[in-house]
Amino acid sequence: MQQHNVLILDFGSQYTQLIARRVRELNIYCEIHPYNKIPENLNDFKAVILSGSPSSVRSDEAPHPDLSGIRGKKPLLAVCYGAQYLAHFSGGLVAPSNTREYGRANLSFVKDNEDFFKNISVGSQVWMSHSDTIKNLPTGGTLLASTHDVENAAYKIEGETTYAIQFHPEVYHSTDGKQLLQNFLVTIAGVAQTWTPSSFVDETVADIKAKVGNDKVVLGLSGGVDSTVAAVLLHKAIGSNLHCIFVNNGLLRKNEFTDVLKQYEGMGLNVKGVDASARFLDELTGLSDPEAKRKAIGKVFIDVFDDEANQIEDAKWLAQGTIYPDVIESVSVNGGPSATIKSHHNVGGLPDFMKLKIVEPLRMIFKDEVRRVGASMGIDKDLLGRHPFPGPGLAIRILGDITSEKVRILQEVDAIFINGLKEDGLYNKVWQAGAILLPVNSVGVMGDERTYEKVVALRAVESTDGMTADWVNLPYEFLQKTSNKIINNVKGVNRVVYDISSKPPATIEWE
Repeated sequence: MQQHNVLILDFGSQYTQLIARRVRELNIYCEIHPYNKIPENLNDFKAVILSGSPSSVRSDEAPHPDLSGIRGKKPLLAVCYGAQYLAHFSGGLVAPSNTREYGRANLSFVKDNEDFFKNISVGSQVWMSHSDTIKNLPTGGTLLASTHDVENAAYKIEGETTYAIQFHPEVYHSTDGKQLLQNFLVTIAGVAQTWTPSSFVDETVADIKAKVGNDKVVLGLSGGVDSTVAAVLLHKAIGSNLHCIFVNNGLLRKNEFTDVLKQYEGMGLNVKGVDASARFLDELTGLSDPEAKRKAIGKVFIDVFDDEANQIEDAKWLAQGTIYPDVIESVSVNGGPSATIKSHHNVGGLPDFMKLKIVEPLRMIFKDEVRRVGASMGIDKDLLGRHPFPGPGLAIRILGDITSEKVRILQEVDAIFINGLKEDGLYNKVWQAGAILLPVNSVGVMGDERTYEKVVALRAVESTDGMTADWVNLPYEFLQKTSNKIINNVKGVNRVVYDISSKPPATIEWE
């Protein structure tokens, strides 16, 4: 499959991950690498895409990679900053735009008989996001498309399979963006559309067998989609050498520890339940900072696994259900220029004292891809449809310090909210939902008495892969019923609010 890979060079654009999403939707595997760490073996890649960037090519600090191993040797698509980069350093002219070109635009000119714009015509909507503009095309450049405000919206370089566009085909607002990517990758670059869930399973199982051999692997199960799919993949590869452990960190949803253990009965997996709730809550005592809480949970998570792994003779690997958004949000992509948002408890390696090596079969795929892989292996659709739940659990949904009483309150609130979504047929219309316990009290009146109790926020979002998300417009009747039920049944709460923030600028979780 390597000869059909696509390389995406990341210049720090907020949209770089969306390029990868769109390429994979075409059943083409791609990888993101930073512009300053181009892979040495370019033979693994059939085509290359240059991302956008918040930088200006006119700046002395602008990304300036050596493309000598790519230009004229590989089919190349340059997006936004990439298009300006090729123009600026190849005989063209890039200058500040009179007005910042941002938002929707429509193609006003498209060159006839160009495979690059096959099935795309004048009037097609595109998305602009740049403050510089290409005044003159680079040496050998031929104009392919324009908008009303941007003359050089797309061009190609004669004598090369090099194409450049000023707009972003990867975003939803570029209505024919997927078609354009298909034109470039499939029609022009000849990349095969062979990356499917089944092919991923076959390659990953073979990969695990080659990597792990006859070694024993310890896997942390959470009951969620990611760890379950990872477990089934590993089980296919190594069978009884996989030892699954489900840890109760005291921060799970109501009754989740027992429910999850029952869920795995009959799946053929070797699962052990470990109740370490007191250990986690003790470590969290007095901690309010979200990063401190994540790191504390990560520490105990590793300690518990070290203890359990030592009870498994010859265990040499720790498997995790890490997926691509976890990696992207924890560190810049492969050490590239994208900004760190927050750390994840299962990303970043193991301490020196722990002798286990890491295996992460899902590390390079997105949440929706994980679900498709799981479905191809016959995993129950209800399990695959389960909402994502953060690794640190309710610790990052309790703002401020953690106490057992706060955990109790949030578990009760969360159970009412999630069960209500299921009862009203709304659960499968939501990508992720949960409740957040706020670090404030508010005045209320219950009967003839004044109360001064906790505030909870309900959160429900729709998304494809967690990289972007929008709040769900839940029916007022449902919110009213849920609010009343929470206030009347959960001691310690007298006010319920609903979060209507999108990601970006907010994140799905509050911490």
